Amino acid sequence: MLLSEMICATNLAWGMYPGLSHGAADALKHHGTDEQKSTYLTKLVEGVWTGTMCLTEPHCGTDLGLIKTRAVPADGDAYAITGTKIFISAGEHDLAENIIHLVLAKLPDAPEGSKGISLFVVPKFLPDAQGNVGERNAVSCGSLEHKMGIHGNATCVMNFDGATGYLVGPPNKGLACMFTMMNAARLGVGIQGLGLIEASFQNSLSYARDRLQMRGLSGKQAPDKPADPIIVHPDVRRMLLTQKAFAEGGRMLVLYTAQMLDLVEHGQPGEERDHAETLLGLLTPIVKAFLTEVGFESTNEGVQIYGGHGFIKEWGMEQLVRDARITRLYEGTTGIQALDLLGRKVLMSQGETLKVFTKEIHKFCKAEADNPALKEFVVPLSKLNAEWGELTMGVGMKAMQDREEVGAASVDYLMYSGYVTLAYLFARAAKHASVSLEGDDKAFYAAKLNTARFYYQRLLPRTKAHAQMIQSGASSLMAISSEDFGLGFEI
Repeated sequence: MLLSEMICATNLAWGMYPGLSHGAADALKHHGTDEQKSTYLTKLVEGVWTGTMCLTEPHCGTDLGLIKTRAVPADGDAYAITGTKIFISAGEHDLAENIIHLVLAKLPDAPEGSKGISLFVVPKFLPDAQGNVGERNAVSCGSLEHKMGIHGNATCVMNFDGATGYLVGPPNKGLACMFTMMNAARLGVGIQGLGLIEASFQNSLSYARDRLQMRGLSGKQAPDKPADPIIVHPDVRRMLLTQKAFAEGGRMLVLYTAQMLDLVEHGQPGEERDHAETLLGLLTPIVKAFLTEVGFESTNEGVQIYGGHGFIKEWGMEQLVRDARITRLYEGTTGIQALDLLGRKVLMSQGETLKVFTKEIHKFCKAEADNPALKEFVVPLSKLNAEWGELTMGVGMKAMQDREEVGAASVDYLMYSGYVTLAYLFARAAKHASVSLEGDDKAFYAAKLNTARFYYQRLLPRTKAHAQMIQSGASSLMAISSEDFGLGFEI
């Protein structure tokens, strides 16, 4: 994940090629047959073949139960795959010898909806007896999709015209198998948001130190120059520190989640592993949605710091904004992630999933309650941690009467959860920094404390607005009928 952030910060569009290959490899590792692993996994790991995930279709969006792609039994264990998939990142290119498509399709006797989806591996070139590239399969790029950003990545409409494919996992369990890849992709997209925050911050900081404009409000800061660097101005500092706080907080969130992932994949069965698995499920939609939302905000702040130059293509800042915009959409929109968090992960577990995390935060706050160096962090964190549970209970009670309450509260609930989660991680960082101020890295730890203070004083108060909107309920959203939505706009 550390390496992934560097790749995303350097060139997000290029980084999607190996990123998707990792996802395809994970899916085959967990659900493929021994023969499939031998044929495809080795080449994917070597990097000479790349992978894709082919999910949605022109009429589907997120509702994959509506897919029309069909898989008909053919010779031996093969299937003939026919259908059209859209938004296929890295779908067609010549950067690798072969492209391995993981495709969702329905068998002839499949149940309706998402319960009837199966997963198939469909290579661009069929491997020969030695496992090398053989004849071309009946899969082709129908068109390249012209995108707002990520122009270095080939996003394609892919046509499968009776293409040869092989079943991965059990029949009609394709969505569950694909979730191995989708969960990895959700974490990957969160890292994309983080990488773009970091890239925008580094560029913005360099520019703000060099750009001369006006004098500081308290007097000349650089008297030997015709104007002061814009980094002396409070509003520029506000934007820079917003980027810095989201970069550092986001990195802590990603690596904390990575620790949970390592425990799930490599830990011994038991309480610690179960705890990690619960937290991983809770944090994955937060990583994906929260970091992409604040990532888009941060790249926009980067353009603002550059002023008019930020709007000009040659400086590269507007590209970061365009690249960041897709991260809020693919692998499940912010709204979908929010429903997953509030509806599936929290409410469906009767709040038990959330309690696992809030108990951890409570234990930290209790242990540091008498630490004077952490009072400014522990007191507000403790209050928010309690409020998190109260808000959850409130939505749950309303949802018993009206299920629309979950959808109405979900995005604000996710953003609230993200801000509180980062607050916990910043408090932990502050604890470590506060006892490390006397060493050689004093400046580093002092900066960490200053960033934590900025986060608590300037960004964490956003939770108040999100809490109020969560509590406002669904009535103002649902009162207008679909037919009357346009009323009131007449001129």
